[in-house]
Amino acid sequence: MHGFTTRQLHADGQQKPLNAHAMPLFLTSTFSFDSPEAGADLFLGRRAGHIYSRVGNPTVEGLEQVIANLENGEAAVALGSGMAAIHASLLSILKAGDHVICGEVLYSPSLHLITERLADLGITSTVVDTSNEQAVRDAIRDKTKVIFFETPANPTCKITDIRAIAELARPKGILTIVDNTFSSPYFQRPLDHGADISLHSATKYLNGHGDVIGGIVVARSELAEKIRIYRRDTGGILSPFDAYLLLRGIRTLSLRMLRHHDNAMKLFEFLSSVPKVGKLYYPGDPQFPGHHVAARQMTGFGGCFSFELADGFEAATRLLSKLKLCTLAVSLGTVDTLIEHPASMTHVATPKDIMERQGITSGLVRISVGCEDIEDVIADLEDALEAI
Repeated sequence: MHGFTTRQLHADGQQKPLNAHAMPLFLTSTFSFDSPEAGADLFLGRRAGHIYSRVGNPTVEGLEQVIANLENGEAAVALGSGMAAIHASLLSILKAGDHVICGEVLYSPSLHLITERLADLGITSTVVDTSNEQAVRDAIRDKTKVIFFETPANPTCKITDIRAIAELARPKGILTIVDNTFSSPYFQRPLDHGADISLHSATKYLNGHGDVIGGIVVARSELAEKIRIYRRDTGGILSPFDAYLLLRGIRTLSLRMLRHHDNAMKLFEFLSSVPKVGKLYYPGDPQFPGHHVAARQMTGFGGCFSFELADGFEAATRLLSKLKLCTLAVSLGTVDTLIEHPASMTHVATPKDIMERQGITSGLVRISVGCEDIEDVIADLEDALEAI
C-alpha cells in the first residue's frame, strides 16, 4: 500500500472523466440516459451510472473514494454537514425501542440529537464516561445497538480507548461509532482499531480552509450502503461544489496536520508556563489523562485543545476581546487560528449537569491552532494575557 500522502493525492485514480487531471466539478442536477432501456437498468441497479445528483454525483463519489482509502475503510458516504453524517449513521441503524450509549464529552448538537431528538423517536440513551470501560459495560442493555463517542472529545480532548470499547461491543452485536473530527485520518484511523464507523465533520481538518460545510462517514460496504440509502431518502447528500473544494483541501491534509501538531505543541509549552493559565487539556501532554492511550492509537495529537483561565469567565472574555491575530470564531481545523469560549458558544445548549461532568468551566477557552508562524500566535496570546 502506498503512503498516506501519496494516497491523498492519487486515491481517486488516474482515469478521471474526460481524461481530466483533477476531478471535474459536475454541476448538474440530472443525467441523461442513452436509451429508455438504459434508464430502466440504472433505476433497477442492473448497470452502474448516474441518475440524479441527490442519489449520486461523480465529484462526490471521487471524494468518497479518497476518504475511504485514507481511513482504510471499504466505502464512504458524503453528507451535507457533520451533523447530517451523525444523524444518518444513527438513524440508518436505530429504530424505536433501541438504546444508544454516548460519551459524556460531546459536541453540544451531537449530544442534543442523541438525548432529545432520538428520544422523540422512541430511542433511549445513556450518557457515560466512555474512557471508563466499566462504566460503558454497566450501561449496556439488551436493546443497546450503538456506542457513540468522540476521541479526542470536544472540547476537553478526553480520550477513549477505541479498541477496548469495540472489543466490548462486538460480541454483543453493538456497533461502535467514532467521531474522528479532532484527529483527521492522518493522525487516527478508528476502523484500524475495531470501530465499525468512523465519521467526520469534513468542515474541519479535511477541508482545512473554512469554506465548506460537509460530513463524511466511512464503514464497511454493507453499513455504508444503509447510510447511502438513508441519505437518498432524506436528501442529505453533499453538494458537488463542496465535494470539489474538499478534494482540493485533502491534497494538503498531511502537510497541514503536521504543521497544526507542531504549532499546537509549541503553544501548549508556552501556555504551560503562564501563571494566569490553569489546567490545560491536550493529549500531547504526558501528564494528560489518557495520554498513553492517545499515544497508542494516534500518530499525532492534533492542533486543537483547551485551557482554563484561573480567574474564570471575566478573564476568558477579556482575553478573547484583546486578541488581534487569532480569530474569535467557532469551528476548528482551518489553516488560521480560531479561538472560542465553549460554555457560552459551542456548548451553551449542553445541560448544566452534563457540562459539569464534561469539565467545561466558565474560564475554559478552546483554541484551534492554525498554520501561521507560531511565534506570531504566541505573541498575540502573550499580549492579550498581559492585558487581563
